[in-house]
Amino acid sequence: MNTPSFRFSIVAGVLAVAVLGVQAQTTPPLKPGLWQIHIDSEVDGQKRPDMAERMKNMDPEARAKMEAAMKARGMDAGDSSGRKICYTRETLDRGRWAEQQGSCKTDYSNRSAGMWKWHSSCKEIGYEGDGEATFSNSENYVVKSAGVMTSGGKARSTKSTITAKWLGSDCGDIKPVDPKQ
Repeated sequence: MNTPSFRFSIVAGVLAVAVLGVQAQTTPPLKPGLWQIHIDSEVDGQKRPDMAERMKNMDPEARAKMEAAMKARGMDAGDSSGRKICYTRETLDRGRWAEQQGSCKTDYSNRSAGMWKWHSSCKEIGYEGDGEATFSNSENYVVKSAGVMTSGGKARSTKSTITAKWLGSDCGDIKPVDPKQ
């Protein structure tokens, strides 16, 4: 399951989590609770179907593994409106959010209250790119990133826009993200 599509999804998730962590330390805190995250992405200029659409096309065994992996990390599989993720106050406040993720290294050139800019290099998964996050308030943010992912000696350009919105304080049956992971 180490396809470029899967790896791109991992990169988008890592960037979203990294942004949340540092954001919680430098701007007014995000509200804990249920969040809806929608990811629009393209590879080599071609728009990619959202995660729910891609999962519909997976064989049942691969889909079950992906759903289990997402659920273990506090996310649902989502639908066309996005996937849902649950953050507790501890998750948002925990310093581990800002730590480096695996072999990824992120250098920030700007961290103002309303916007950040950074460069990320993830040698382990072959990604190098730049990003920008805009925080309109404690209930909404947008992350835009663009980079190059190299797999099997072939470089592919990637772009993504992550739009997140707070849905409420009750996460229902979605397990909170573990702040210790």
